[in-house]
Amino acid sequence: MAGGGDLKLLGVWTSPYVIRVRVALNLKSLPYEYVEENLGSKSALLLASNPVHKTVPVLLHGGRPVNESQVILQYIDEVYASNGPSVLPADPYERAAARFWAAYVDDKVGAAWQGMLFTCRTEEERAAAVARAVAALQTLEGALEECSKGKAFFGGDAIGFVDVVLGGYLGWFGAVDKMIGRRVIDPAKTPLLARWEERFRAAEAAKGVVPDDADKMLEFLPTLLALSAPKSK
Repeated sequence: MAGGGDLKLLGVWTSPYVIRVRVALNLKSLPYEYVEENLGSKSALLLASNPVHKTVPVLLHGGRPVNESQVILQYIDEVYASNGPSVLPADPYERAAARFWAAYVDDKVGAAWQGMLFTCRTEEERAAAVARAVAALQTLEGALEECSKGKAFFGGDAIGFVDVVLGGYLGWFGAVDKMIGRRVIDPAKTPLLARWEERFRAAEAAKGVVPDDADKMLEFLPTLLALSAPKSK
């Protein structure tokens, strides 16, 4: 839900880290102002708000910046505990498990995503990155079965912390599917995750936020590659 209020989010529409924050804000039904950043010419506000990493997302709450997507998700959940569903479980053990699997997503799936799109120089390297992503997703298939207890999401009946973190990558997964000619979340190998993806994409909080146009994502990819390319000295 974009709009006014004292929340402002600095982001880039393709970023999985920005997408997850937008989904969480929507889950909480929190109005916020969304500001699309040009990473080739970063705004003074972004540079001042995140002087350490100079990256998105940045959530400004009453003018005060909160950085790093998983930190932002937990901040939103704590500050707006009375708004909408909780993103993190109430039970301390389940909350710790959710944090563990969210970290796993970024450590394994996120690293493979970076490889598939930004660091691979050959088709062989890309195939190896895809294989790493598939292996991580197979592990997450088991985590989904355990955490969901047979329900729709990692968070149970409702979208939770791990769902939001993993769901941020779905737009790029669709683009990679088109690049390699097969599904990264393969219904034959990870049927629970394949059904989870359908439910997540269909959720109101994800609509209009999780990209569903693979061609548009791929058209934007050269811009990101140019920004990530090492600069000659």
